[in-house]
Amino acid sequence: MTDPLHAERGLRRSAAPYTEADLPLDGGRIYHLQVKPEQVAPDILLVGDPGRAEFIGSTLLCDLELEHEHRGLVTVTGTSQITGNRATIISPLKTTVTTSGMGTPSLEIVLNELVALHEIDFATRTRKPDFPRLHVIRVGTSGALQASTPLGTPIITSYAIGMDNTGLFYETPCPDEHCGRLEQELAQLVSGSMSTASRFHGKIHPYVARAEPAMAAALLEAAARLGVPAKLGLTVSSSGFFAPQGRDVSRLRPSAPELDRVFAEHDPGVGGQRIENMEMEASFLLHFLGGLGHWAGAICPAIANRRQDTFDHRYLDAVEAATRVALLALAELRSLRPGTGMRQSGGA
Repeated sequence: MTDPLHAERGLRRSAAPYTEADLPLDGGRIYHLQVKPEQVAPDILLVGDPGRAEFIGSTLLCDLELEHEHRGLVTVTGTSQITGNRATIISPLKTTVTTSGMGTPSLEIVLNELVALHEIDFATRTRKPDFPRLHVIRVGTSGALQASTPLGTPIITSYAIGMDNTGLFYETPCPDEHCGRLEQELAQLVSGSMSTASRFHGKIHPYVARAEPAMAAALLEAAARLGVPAKLGLTVSSSGFFAPQGRDVSRLRPSAPELDRVFAEHDPGVGGQRIENMEMEASFLLHFLGGLGHWAGAICPAIANRRQDTFDHRYLDAVEAATRVALLALAELRSLRPGTGMRQSGGA
């Protein structure tokens, strides 16, 4: 008999024990990241570039407990202590920084392994009855869609528009009325931007995910405390960097031309917010973790402005500022909810 709570949230009863084929382990380490459960904290920063993970570990974390690389995926665990301007010292927070790779297919692997490291008992291959709620923030780079956005501005995601298809393989209901409405609107918007003669006309259907509201609020507050001007808005997560983001540089014509302009001009009807930026990972991050009851958010500096055709060659400064914001937000959230835990049902 189906558990109504699990069915409603898209969750399923745990199949236990998990087989070696479904959950590969190597000497007590998860297969792709090659780390052990005790080496990963429940407060996590995700970055696409392995070099960025190493940079954060060496400059913004102290008392490092783990520095590991496998398959180009760098994982660093240490302690963060972020101060600055009006910010006060928050209790030191054990934090993990790990590489997500580029795009949602790579992210899907990393997120599943991070969740497994916290939720599954590797000795029995069964899900633990209790486990911590994860707080995960993506710190990446993005392209601004609004002409008024200065280069270097961190964009804090409220909703992510998934132009990838990775999220479609995980069943979870829309978290609010905006998601369902936007999915219908944006499918029509994209279809209307394509030629009716296109082989793929009407076949691109975005999904929409919501950032955890408390996470977005914490990022905004942390940015204000650190004196970092940030914008809140919707994010488009594309399935690639070139044609999927409206860049026409190949000898093949884009099936959906000028997607960056199409999204920039659309009013999503979400409290006066605009569709602010494009990147490649936030959609699945918010969809997957939100469906599990974990908290996820994203802060991505705009290193290009698509309306102005400009690029920030000093973008690393903006990324470091956004990273400090994310670390402070994680520390503040955990200090407010130090004992946060979850059960198999997904409830807090």
